[in-house]
Amino acid sequence: MVGLYDPRFEHDSCGFGLIAQLDDRRSSDLVAAALSALARMSHRGGIGGDGLSGDGCGLLLRRPESFLRALAEESGIRVGMLFASGLVFLSRDHIAAESARRELAAQAARLNLHVAGWREVPIDESACGPAALATMPRIEQVFVNAEPGSDTGSFARALYRLRRRTEIALQHDNDFFVVSLSPWSIGYKGMVIPGRLGDLYPDLSHAEVSASAAVFHQRFSTNTEPRWALAQPFRFLAHNGEINSIQGNRNWMRGRGAKLRSPLMDFREFEPLIELEGSDSQSLDNMLEVLLVGGLELPQAMRMLVPPAWRDTESMDPDLQAFYEYFALSSEPWDGPAGIVMLDGRYAACTLDRNGLRPARWLLTQDRHLVVASETGVYDVAAENVVAKGRLGPGEMIAADLYSGEFLGSDDIDRINRNRAPFKRWLKQGVSYLESDLIDPSLATEPMDDHTLASFQKRFGLSREERDAV
Repeated sequence: MVGLYDPRFEHDSCGFGLIAQLDDRRSSDLVAAALSALARMSHRGGIGGDGLSGDGCGLLLRRPESFLRALAEESGIRVGMLFASGLVFLSRDHIAAESARRELAAQAARLNLHVAGWREVPIDESACGPAALATMPRIEQVFVNAEPGSDTGSFARALYRLRRRTEIALQHDNDFFVVSLSPWSIGYKGMVIPGRLGDLYPDLSHAEVSASAAVFHQRFSTNTEPRWALAQPFRFLAHNGEINSIQGNRNWMRGRGAKLRSPLMDFREFEPLIELEGSDSQSLDNMLEVLLVGGLELPQAMRMLVPPAWRDTESMDPDLQAFYEYFALSSEPWDGPAGIVMLDGRYAACTLDRNGLRPARWLLTQDRHLVVASETGVYDVAAENVVAKGRLGPGEMIAADLYSGEFLGSDDIDRINRNRAPFKRWLKQGVSYLESDLIDPSLATEPMDDHTLASFQKRFGLSREERDAV
């Protein structure tokens, strides 16, 4: 018998936030503040009857370099000048887990990467309830050394190839899941209540763990099955809300995947490029990752995927409008309501979709911390220490540039994007616009009887609620 549940229609309504130190100064205090903020979002997620199992929560940290090197040395693992480390969910079956390790090592060797070693991540199972324990995977940490002479960008692309090739080879293994594997960040997540994430992973409470930016998330599964792999943040983002256009986005990506080109990456061997049966948030994270490894920067990629309302906006700068129109030719908007926080190698950012129906409040402090959250009260700060604060509106985006130390508002991001290329000239040279009068004048003047009107309302998807309330 086929049930009503279908993983393709998974949506969430969650709590999220980020903390970033604009000067890229790492500190253990920032990690502690992120854990504390996450714990204050317990009301945002579901809690199981055992009082400890949750819908899922997590933390994505800008990589604590010295701490990871110390962990590797402690475990007898030799890491190079350029390396990546990340958590991996494996099967509880020892044979299946060993098979996954060997496959990842073999794929790494084909890419001239070297798996330096695996570390069993310390886990405090008392932080989990029975429901979470019943489905908890084996959690290990892998260390991968870059090919000698690689730069960070080429290494990140090699890690993407490594992960995707391994996922394709192990598609029969439902337990295998790479939480994160990046030269820039590391993620921790699980099916626990947010106040116990630091207990689940004692590494997070270590005095030496430090970061300059963190994204945190508490999941609320509105119509989904809680799963360890679906806890957020994913590899680049955390998301509150729903992508109501998700089926169309996935279908368009399947159709256009073969046409996706980048001088940096041949994506054809990795199709489908986005997860078709995970949550909507996971698919969006996949799509963002594709654009980033393909060479786009985060503010550009995110404005391409989740643009503001730009059509027929007379007040918008023509060059900026050309930027959005240019990218609209190759990507439909991922429409919410959605609030999204992100972290990559350079930016910590937050955006709202053009509907603007998810809360995202921000503040900037004198000690140059940017704090964003889905509600106030998750971060302790004295009023006299606040330099600026606000709330994101529909289609707005803010970011911390951890390279330059700048706080970027929506206008700053738009200015950067519109100046990236001569989009208006490209449109004029390469786009033809078809114009035609498709309106039947008789429909505008000839009155309809009730039966005909009802037929047209159904045809165009107008519900009684919309007719009566809107």
